Amino acid sequence: MGGRGRGPMGHGGPMAMMRGEKPRDFKGTMKKLIQYLGSYRLSILVVMFFAIASTIFSIVGPKLLGNATTKLFAGVMAQIAGTGSIDFGAIGHIILEVLFLYLLSALFAYIQGWVMSGISMNITYRFRKDISEKINRMPLRYFDGTNHGEVLSRVTNDVDTVSQTLNQSLSQIVTRSRPCWACW
Repeated sequence: MGGRGRGPMGHGGPMAMMRGEKPRDFKGTMKKLIQYLGSYRLSILVVMFFAIASTIFSIVGPKLLGNATTKLFAGVMAQIAGTGSIDFGAIGHIILEVLFLYLLSALFAYIQGWVMSGISMNITYRFRKDISEKINRMPLRYFDGTNHGEVLSRVTNDVDTVSQTLNQSLSQIVTRSRPCWACW
């Protein structure tokens, strides 16, 4: 009872949906993508700088917050022992530092996303322009022998998928590497 595109034992499900079309020329495609990205090297470096800075600030924040907790604990213990009190001024100062770091981290993450969105939009525009020029150069017999939906899919869905991936992946590559940077 199994049919084409169905999972094990003829049932559809998550495994059936995970199958996808394999790329015909992955290396060639990656070379072309890197060529498209080449003119945005400086902007990508700026994105990486802001992503790294944002990540570092978000890592340092909890460490500083730990200092506030230590001050609070030491003050409570001193109060219990009758030798001192809680230093709310120092705790307030540390909390303001943490707040400043988190705001700076959020600002850097916003700038990073904004710049990467601009790069992604420009590359998407170039993709669509190049595809349009190529379609205009193609002979009519190609369109007679090719499914209309396949052509539309390549122009819209594939370009949109690449655009979304570009917009998210570079930022995620940098920000998902946090445990390595915590060792600095």
